[in-house]
Order: sequence, then C-alpha cells, then structure tokens
Amino acid sequence: MSERTLILVKPDGVKRGLSGEILRRVEAKGYVLVAVELRTATPELLAEHYSEHVGKPFYEPLVEFMLSGPTLAIVAEGERVIEGFRSLAGATDPTSAAPGTIRGDLGRQWPTKVLQNLVHGSDSEESSAREIGIWFPSL
Repeated sequence: MSERTLILVKPDGVKRGLSGEILRRVEAKGYVLVAVELRTATPELLAEHYSEHVGKPFYEPLVEFMLSGPTLAIVAEGERVIEGFRSLAGATDPTSAAPGTIRGDLGRQWPTKVLQNLVHGSDSEESSAREIGIWFPSL
C-alpha cells in the first residue's frame, strides 16, 4: 500500500549543498516526489511541527537551529515510504549512523547546542498526515 511521508532537509543540509544528493537518494530508492519547496520556517510553523517538545530544554535551541536558514520540505510517496526513508536517513546521531545512510555518509557531529543531523522524516502514518498538513496544507 502506497503512503506519503514528510522529509525535511534541515538548514545544515541546505547550507552544505546536500539537498540535491538527498533528493537523488530518495528518488534512487524509487520514491515519487509529490511536492518539493524551499521554505523559510517561522516560529509558528515550528511550534506546530514540534508541539510535543514545547517546554523541553532542547526546544528553544532546536527552533533557533531550524530558523537559521532555509529548509527543503518534501512530500515523498511510495510503498512503505515512512519506514524506508527512516532507514535511508540512518540513526539520529550521525556519528553512529551506518555507512550507506544519509546521516552515515554525509553527517557528522558538530559542537552545537542541538544535534544537526541533516534530515527529518515522519515516524508514523499519523505523524506524516499531521506534518504534511503543517508544511503543505494544500495537499
């Protein structure tokens, strides 16, 4: 059964010029790009996206990082795309992410307040629907 997921190339990935490589990997995996837009996030959009983290110690540094530059927002579609993209992205920590994954090949640990790990991918069908609605309300 085909499904959709939200993928974000975070400001660190956009700044390092990795958007094209990340898109290439998504397409090479066989997923279809439904929507792609370079966006400048707002505090309001991020408050909605990260609503479960509001009030946590890492929330403010996370929002500050996500506001530090443009984000490439993507909706991808395909069989088990949610699980597949998360596997393609690799472990959250780029230092321990496996080679062959986006984070394992392209990421590294930086001395920053929050982990900068290049990409975000929805973790469930429910999260995907909610997140796509936030970033792409017309879909």
